[in-house]
Amino acid sequence: MGTEHARSGDTAGAPAAGTRADRATEAFVAHRNLLFTVAYEMLGSAADAEDVLQETWLRWAGVELAAVRDPRAYLVRITTRQALIRLRTLGRRKESYVGTWLPEPLLTAPDVAEDVELADSVSMAMMLVLETLAPTERAVFVLREVFDLPYEEIAEAVDKSPAAVRQITRRARAHVAARRPRGSVSPAETRDALHAFQRAAATGDLRGLLDILAPDVVFMGDGGGVRQAIAHPVTGARDVAGLLARLGRFSAPALRPAHVNGYPALVLRVGGEVDTVVAVRIDDGLISGLYSVRNPAKLSHMRRETVLCR
Repeated sequence: MGTEHARSGDTAGAPAAGTRADRATEAFVAHRNLLFTVAYEMLGSAADAEDVLQETWLRWAGVELAAVRDPRAYLVRITTRQALIRLRTLGRRKESYVGTWLPEPLLTAPDVAEDVELADSVSMAMMLVLETLAPTERAVFVLREVFDLPYEEIAEAVDKSPAAVRQITRRARAHVAARRPRGSVSPAETRDALHAFQRAAATGDLRGLLDILAPDVVFMGDGGGVRQAIAHPVTGARDVAGLLARLGRFSAPALRPAHVNGYPALVLRVGGEVDTVVAVRIDDGLISGLYSVRNPAKLSHMRRETVLCR
């Protein structure tokens, strides 16, 4: 990522170390990865999450630190409020989006997968489930179920009472449970399924594709009206297998495995640039979702690994 949470310790979004080396800067930098993760899980966009962090810093820089008991909680509250504002704007933007909208993929460090709950929460499949929640429900679910924040802290972040937050949590939890992947899937299982998919797609092996696709599998493509992509989701193993067998780009030797959103995925590079990212959803050992992102605006953050944290 250009200004993201790379292992180099980039502190973009806060002043350089020599200009304001005080407690405010130190606290912001210390929690920056966490704040980005919160914003990304709420927005599904790395670019918008970075913008939220800029707004968070501007507000944090003007806070009287002596009155802040818990900098982490205070920063999460600012980030959540800014993300909610942007989330409502994104909702209007998506209404005019050309074709299918998919979350922006992140090239994540392999060790992100070691935090199973975090990897599950940022997987492409889960991000799509979170898209079906109302903005406040999404914020509450992310803060409670992913980051385990106390109800009282969440209440302050979303301007609700703790009792209301508990009700929202129960409603959001039930909504997500009905739509999330049916069982826990390890990165190894995802990697094996991807390898089988890659072999079958590269050879046009229709039988091999049918063997690894769930009967109700869905294929979704996001070109953003800029790159060619399927206009509408394709469902059903036979239709998806037939489509994949005809897509020549999936047989290109440049298609390589990578860790995307905490799980193995496939990345196609053309001329050294990322052209397509293919993420998967696995249910009961079969591929139940294939998500192909080709919109260049959503691939600009694929240059470096991103460190997410809880």
